[in-house]
Amino acid sequence: MARLSVKPGQRFTVQDWHTNSQLISSDAERQRSASHQVRQEARALRNKTTNQAKWDEHNNQTRLDERISSTNRWKETLDQCLAAIDAEIDALSKVKEAAELALQAKNLPLDVSVECLTLRESRRAIDVVRDPVEEELHKEVKLIDKAKRELQQRVSEAFQELCLLQAARQQLSHDQRCKVEALEIDGMCLSLNVNSPNISFKVNPTRVPEGSTTLAEWEQHSQCNKEHAEAEMKASSRLREATVLAIAQTSNELEAQRVATEFALRKRMRELESAYDELKWQEQNTLEEIAELEEDIQHLEEDLRRRTEDLKVAQTRLETRTNRPNKELCRDQVQYGLTDEVQQLRGTICALSQKLQQSQDTLDALSRQLHRIQTDSGYKANSLMLDKKCMDIRQKLLVPAPKFMPEVDAFNGSTNHLLSTLQKGQLELA
Repeated sequence: MARLSVKPGQRFTVQDWHTNSQLISSDAERQRSASHQVRQEARALRNKTTNQAKWDEHNNQTRLDERISSTNRWKETLDQCLAAIDAEIDALSKVKEAAELALQAKNLPLDVSVECLTLRESRRAIDVVRDPVEEELHKEVKLIDKAKRELQQRVSEAFQELCLLQAARQQLSHDQRCKVEALEIDGMCLSLNVNSPNISFKVNPTRVPEGSTTLAEWEQHSQCNKEHAEAEMKASSRLREATVLAIAQTSNELEAQRVATEFALRKRMRELESAYDELKWQEQNTLEEIAELEEDIQHLEEDLRRRTEDLKVAQTRLETRTNRPNKELCRDQVQYGLTDEVQQLRGTICALSQKLQQSQDTLDALSRQLHRIQTDSGYKANSLMLDKKCMDIRQKLLVPAPKFMPEVDAFNGSTNHLLSTLQKGQLELA
């Protein structure tokens, strides 16, 4: 008899089977619902992050563009300032060169004045006087020295101002180069996108770079550089005007002094000619008295020379005895005697010098009062010859000096007007 084969194992009920099927269906629905929720949230997140990324990139693109525009405006401002300071440096250099040429041009009048004074030192006896010509020549030398000092000061100030301008220009140039470099970097950043070949992850890119500044500090730095450069340009402009004024004023003053000196020289020459003609009629003199007085003067000079030598001997003895060693350096009778001798010789020399001066004054008085000194006509002839030679030498000063006409600039347009006014005054003086 055949038997039914039964599968071994646990047997489930129909209810269990239905329950399992319902459980699988409910789990599937729940998973699908959860998946749908995740998908919706993912889509919302994608939309949100995409929009946020686009807006962030757009905003940063705008910020970069604005930053480039701001930096470029400052670069253009600095370029203009650099051009202005270069023009100012060139203008100041030209004025400085003109002042140096004017300073160098003062050497000829100084040489002429000194040569005239040196020539007139060859006058003899009574003709060696501090006459108006000598006073005018000394005044001319002092005026030239003053003009040279003033021009030299202007040249030094111009050199210092040029150094300050160069320093300000260097600051501007450095700032401008930094702006150019920053524009290149920001321009490169503006051109980057996801397809750029040189993008990558960086280590700690959000760090604050060392030495970074705030936007206000950046703005203030460029503003300070610009204001500093403008201040130096204004100072340079004032210095140029003062230098041009000094050049014109010194030239006018020297021209006026030249006219006064030559007028005094011509007047003195007429006086010398008159005195020389008068001396030709007054050649009678007291030769014996003059000879005796000159002999006494020679004796006085000889005695003065001998007393001077004696004083040297006494002082040498005193100084030599200071080298005595230790206790030997005592104030003995020799010390007192030599000291008295030195004091006595000093008094003698002083008396002889005074007497020598008195004798010479007496000789000069005789020459002036009697007008009969035979050689006085020679003095007058020599003085007249020297003054004529001075007049010939001073013809060198009639060569017109080159005129300096500075250019008008943006900072000061009144320079030409000032100089033209001074030159008109100079022409009126001439």
